[in-house]
Amino acid sequence: MQRIPCPERDDWRQTAQQCGFDFYEVEGERYWDERAYYAFSLAEIELGIEEPTSEIEQMCLELVGRVVADEALLRRLRIPQPFWPLLRDSWTRKDGSLYGRLDLSFAGFQDGNRTPAKLLEYNADTPTSIFEAAVFQWTWLEQAIERRIVPGRADQYNSIHERLIERWRTLAGGRRLHLAGLTEDAEDGATLAYLADTAAQAGLSTNLLDIADIGWRDSGGGFVDLDNNDIALAFKLYPWEWMFHDAFGAKLAGAPTQWVEPPWKAILSNKGILPLLWQMFEGHPNLLPAYFEDDPKAASLGPSFVRKPIYSREGANVSLVSDGVAVSAQDGPYGAEGFIRQALAPLPDFGGVYPVIGSWLVDHAPCGLSIREDATPITGNRSRFLPHAIV
Repeated sequence: MQRIPCPERDDWRQTAQQCGFDFYEVEGERYWDERAYYAFSLAEIELGIEEPTSEIEQMCLELVGRVVADEALLRRLRIPQPFWPLLRDSWTRKDGSLYGRLDLSFAGFQDGNRTPAKLLEYNADTPTSIFEAAVFQWTWLEQAIERRIVPGRADQYNSIHERLIERWRTLAGGRRLHLAGLTEDAEDGATLAYLADTAAQAGLSTNLLDIADIGWRDSGGGFVDLDNNDIALAFKLYPWEWMFHDAFGAKLAGAPTQWVEPPWKAILSNKGILPLLWQMFEGHPNLLPAYFEDDPKAASLGPSFVRKPIYSREGANVSLVSDGVAVSAQDGPYGAEGFIRQALAPLPDFGGVYPVIGSWLVDHAPCGLSIREDATPITGNRSRFLPHAIV
């Protein structure tokens, strides 16, 4: 694994705009950054990322089966009690998942280093950056080969787009798909549009709407769109923990709508799975020691650890504590539900930038990666996205 500086394409901004990638800058700062790329060997991809991702996913699914059957664990994850049957029934029905992203600390295999990838967290419910991972970095690779920015033999670990199309065919069963989220947010809107496009390529009819425009029909009992059409199948780029507290949350259990991601994914999108995974699979090479903050065993981590809210997104309210002092921290609105502590897994340092590997799964199968890097060890909303290549 190397970070290789390279020239950027003269026309990359125009290419981004033509693709609908109009959030390549965030508040005037680069989000997409192709002034360097990360190069991997095939062994690093297959043995260092793909194989561990598959194994972690299987552990996570085993954990879900345990949690839905244990009220103490559901309570420990701060999932509101009225929704426990919703999660349990969703798991029992085997409601299908579309995708997810594991965030990993991984430094590659060079110089004799074979430190296994470590799970930092699982973006299981509403992961973004999928368009740039599936499409725009692939476009970069094709043009970078053509323009001799990367070696002509270069490849990319990336079958995300094709896997999404294939998965939609299985999930939909011929039904119309509604896609809902915060459509006025540039990134969320573009993500929804991209997923709608993959669904259309799978032959589905789609309807894109803001989450606030979902209505309810008392007669017949069900969610409807603005044209009063039933919502039978809905993809939501909107977290389950928010839905539980929204006005229509109480109606979720009584509605016939099939949600993607399914309700049981509310378990895996919770940072509380990190101590539960460690409890179930203590010592696994791809896991980090982790404990709920009120667990006396948390003291075993010593004065240096990462403190994470049970619910958090984009690094909000995460603190990196070294020798009892928070040396890096992100502000945010989370933390009321409690915190977990996780052992430090230092990210590789490439001259003052720290990359996190995003390992993508579609239908529970690993199929691609993305890289976010930051000048701090906490990946946040302004962290840059860099492409990768197998060389």
